[in-house]
Amino acid sequence: MIPLTDTLPARRTPWVTYGLIALNSLVFLYELTLPREQLALLFQAFGVVPAHLWHPEGAAPYHTLLTHMFLHGGWGHLISNMWALWIFGDNVEDRLGHGRYFLFYLLAGVGAALIHSLLNASSVVPSVGASGAISGVMGAYLLMFPFSRIITILPLFFMAYMIPVPAYFYIGAWFIGQLTAGMMSLALPGTTGIAFWAHVGGFLVGMGMVRLLDRRAVREYYRQFIFPRRYVK
Repeated sequence: MIPLTDTLPARRTPWVTYGLIALNSLVFLYELTLPREQLALLFQAFGVVPAHLWHPEGAAPYHTLLTHMFLHGGWGHLISNMWALWIFGDNVEDRLGHGRYFLFYLLAGVGAALIHSLLNASSVVPSVGASGAISGVMGAYLLMFPFSRIITILPLFFMAYMIPVPAYFYIGAWFIGQLTAGMMSLALPGTTGIAFWAHVGGFLVGMGMVRLLDRRAVREYYRQFIFPRRYVK
């Protein structure tokens, strides 16, 4: 299933989400101007390299816990991340407010990077991308708006169908897929270049932070499961 949009309109302009999309896009355009060798050096300097964090030869590059989430490895990487942020970010920002949402986003990205690097402590491959932070946004969205509808495209044979599915179903299925792939990556290391544990970690960090930043969302989450029809959007 490919997500297109959700059916839950935001009540105010999501300036932080727009700003994050713009910043990520501008950084990527800068990446396109670099020769391959310089781009590799950029990723080494500002991407998260687990071995450099846990076994530093000098000062540990903790700055990469923040900078890695504004770098991307290609057009597909950038577009898929920014599309997910566009779909889920506006409503979470609407609920948390601009300042708390920005802090939430950064902390989810940091948490995702730490969990990824902890489970790959000897890796010298730099990890880049906003997907850990965006996974945190999706975790928050699940708790805040589990019964909103996600409009998805389902390719089937030579046809494509637009199907609305509840957010809890789409995000839940996505998380199970990431967790399964993460377990497989531990059993068969080096078989994929995707940081699945950053996705899993960011998602869990995002869900946990919602309990601190918006306790009302957690209370409403449980009420929604008791009276779900009142909350379908």
